[in-house]
Amino acid sequence: MIAVGLLLALFVFLLLGIPVAISLGLASTLTMLVFGNQSLLSMAQKFFHTMQVYPLLAVPFFILAGTFLTTGGVARRMINFANALVGHYRGGLAMAALLASAFFAAVSGSAPATVVAVGSVMIVGMVASGYTKPFAAGVICNAGTLGILIPPSLVMVVYGAITESSIGRLFIAGILPGIVLTIAMMATISFIARKQDLPRQERADFKTVVKTFREAVWGLMLIVIILGGIYAGVFTPTEAAAVSAVYAFFIAVFIYGDITLKDVPNVLVESSKITVMLMFIIANAFMFAYLLTTMQIPQAASDFIGGMGLPVWGFLLVLNLLLLAAGNFMEPTSVVLILTPIVFPIAMKMGIDPIHLGVVMVVNMQIGLVTPPVGLNLFVTAGVANMSLEDTIKASAPWLAVLLAVLLLITFVPWISLVIPNLVGA
Repeated sequence: MIAVGLLLALFVFLLLGIPVAISLGLASTLTMLVFGNQSLLSMAQKFFHTMQVYPLLAVPFFILAGTFLTTGGVARRMINFANALVGHYRGGLAMAALLASAFFAAVSGSAPATVVAVGSVMIVGMVASGYTKPFAAGVICNAGTLGILIPPSLVMVVYGAITESSIGRLFIAGILPGIVLTIAMMATISFIARKQDLPRQERADFKTVVKTFREAVWGLMLIVIILGGIYAGVFTPTEAAAVSAVYAFFIAVFIYGDITLKDVPNVLVESSKITVMLMFIIANAFMFAYLLTTMQIPQAASDFIGGMGLPVWGFLLVLNLLLLAAGNFMEPTSVVLILTPIVFPIAMKMGIDPIHLGVVMVVNMQIGLVTPPVGLNLFVTAGVANMSLEDTIKASAPWLAVLLAVLLLITFVPWISLVIPNLVGA
C-alpha cells in the first residue's frame, strides 16, 4: 500500500509536468506525512547528507572538465583525426562521426555534450558530402549515447555512490561494451553505405594521420590519465575527476588556446548551472531512496520477485523491460537513482555481479536517451540539425535495433562487462 502510494504520487506529479527533482521531493514528503512514522527532520537531514557523499564530488569536476572541452575546439580536432583514419571507406564520413563521438565521449562523459560538439560540425559536413540529413542526424543522435557508457560516465558515478560499488571498476567495465557498440554501429553504417552507395573521401596519407593525431592527442590523453591514474594507484576516481578538470582547463587555455582566461568565468558559470541542476535531482532522489529503505519497500519487492521463482535470465529480461519503460519518461540519472535501491538487493540475492548490473543499467539508459517522449538526445539533435522533433525521432528509430541487439548481448554475456576489470584485478 505504501509503495503504491509513493509511486502513484511520483507519477501523478510527473504527468502534471512538475520537474523530476521536485516530483521526487514532493512524493517522498507526502508519503512520509501520510504513512510514515519518521520526522520531517530526518528527511531534511538525508537531503543534505547527499552533499557529504564523497564519490559524488566527482560529478561537478567531470562536468567542469566536459564544459572546458566542449567550449574549446577539442571535438573538432578529434573529428579531423577520426576522418583521417576511416574517411576513405564508403560511408567513411559517417564512420568518422561515430568514431569522433566515441573519442569525445571518452573525455566528456556526457551524451548531450557529445551530440552538440560532434553534431554541430559533422551533420553539416555529411549533408554537404551527399548524405541525407535524416541519416546524418540518426547517426549522431545514437552515437552520442556513448557519452554515458564509455568512461568517465556520470551515470556510473551515481550508480557507484548508491551501491557503494567501485567506480574505478565501473569505468573500466564500460570500455569493452562501448567498443562492441561502436563496432556494431560501424558495421551497420558500412552495410547501409554499400546498399545506398554512399560517398567516400580520398585516403589520407600517413603524414595527415600523424598530424591530426598530434593535434588531437592532448584531448585523447585525458582518458589515459583518468584510467591510468586510477589503476596505477596514483589517485581515486574522485581525485581523478579533479585532475581531469585541471587538465581540461590547462589544454583548453594554454595548449590549444581555444579559451582565453577571460572566458574561464563563463565556463565556470555554465558548469555550475549543470551541476546545481543535477545535484538537486540527486539530493531529492537520495531522499526518495531513503524513504524506500525505511519503509522496507526494496525488501518487500525482493521477497515478491523471489517468490515468483524467476531464473536469473528471467529477472534480467524483466529488469530490461522495466528500465526501458522508465527511460521513456525520465532522464538516465533519475531512473538510476529511483530504481537502483529497489533492484540492487534483488540482483545481489540472485548472485548477479554489481558491476555487470551497473553496465546493464547504463546501456538501458542509453536507449532511453533516444526514445520519446523525453529522450534528451532527440531534443539536442533536433536543435543541432535544425529538424523537427518528429523527423528526428523517425531518423533515430532504425538505430534502436542495433542498440537493443547490443543490450541483449551485454545482458546475457556478463563476460563482456567483467573481462577487463578481472584481467587488471580492479
